[in-house]
Amino acid sequence: MKKLLLSATFALLAANVHADEKTIREQLTKSMPTMQIDTVKPSVIKGVFEVTIGGSMVYVSDDGKYLLQGRLIDTQTRTDLTEEKLGGARKIALEKLGADKMIIFKPKIHTYTVSIFTDIDCGYCRKLHSELDSYLAEGIQVQYLFYPRAGKGSESYKKAVSVWCAKDRNAALTAAKKDQKIEEKTCENPVDEHMALAGEFDVTGTPMIVSENGTIYPGYLPAKELLERLKSEKDKK
Repeated sequence: MKKLLLSATFALLAANVHADEKTIREQLTKSMPTMQIDTVKPSVIKGVFEVTIGGSMVYVSDDGKYLLQGRLIDTQTRTDLTEEKLGGARKIALEKLGADKMIIFKPKIHTYTVSIFTDIDCGYCRKLHSELDSYLAEGIQVQYLFYPRAGKGSESYKKAVSVWCAKDRNAALTAAKKDQKIEEKTCENPVDEHMALAGEFDVTGTPMIVSENGTIYPGYLPAKELLERLKSEKDKK
């Protein structure tokens, strides 16, 4: 009898969760039809759900009426619970975009992979790229995504498109970062997708490094320092 009651209780709770998820999706789609919802899951707070949208996250009441943006902190452990979940969301978003829409520099021995939002005209982006061999020597594969900070239609944006449309993208990117003139071209390209993803990841500056687990390392990091951080991240996992 006790097992039967427990089974019934769990079934009821599961039904409520699915009902709340359905309600939230319906309400958000109705009020914000352009929002592309990926997942809806219960948070650690009763009556509040985590909603992931690409590489970002918001919190929504179980009736879908109220939406909160911000960080959820465990005051006892001083843990940023939002960042823990965002890492997973970023990882999925990058996988969804696909490596075929990135410019990749591969090391001989591949140990780690980072995705880097870059601006061709950014000084520290150029510094990082000028030291690319040191990252590759540490077994770090570099996957570039474009984030021209001046916006769509800017000179940096046009350079990004031209690099993507070049016959040898890797060589064109290196030349552009050395401020060498490259042939201006247009073709079907993922630059707008890169910029949209940067918005979801809340990129405010470049370079912005994202690890395989979705952890963000803003700004330039020397190869040795980046390697230590990636090792530490792996050990924690």
